[in-house]
Amino acid sequence: MQRVQQLKKLGRRVQKGFTLIELMIVVAIIGILAAIAIPQYQDYVTRSRWASNISGVQAVKQAIAQCLQENNGAPASCNTMALINIPAATLDANGALVLPNGTAAVAGNAVITITGNAAAANCVVTLTPNPVAGSAVLNWAIATAAAPACTRAQTGV
Repeated sequence: MQRVQQLKKLGRRVQKGFTLIELMIVVAIIGILAAIAIPQYQDYVTRSRWASNISGVQAVKQAIAQCLQENNGAPASCNTMALINIPAATLDANGALVLPNGTAAVAGNAVITITGNAAAANCVVTLTPNPVAGSAVLNWAIATAAAPACTRAQTGV
């Protein structure tokens, strides 16, 4: 009887906690998950900032479309913010539209250039108007340039 009680006590002592190897396995799994999740999260945050930049230039895109329509599709007539009637109160000292995560400028041929700030990975995205023949529709070609890390995964375009 006494021997059985000693075995029960011994069994209880063995079952007190986790072994070092079990804890190391858990830490390794968490480390692997973090190594995958953190870069994905950073790209997601940058893409959301670029989404706000792209939506911030909708008024400029509409103004360029209207300007092109009024000037028989001549892009040289629509290559500054002043020519497309964007209010000066929304522009910075360089004449660029201030966006939540960067600035947007209009250059030759009515091309919109969005320059992201550090929060938007300092990328540069250009939107080029392409009129559809025989209609008043404008298609916008979107391209990423500048920093080598500016990929579709970061900008979403």
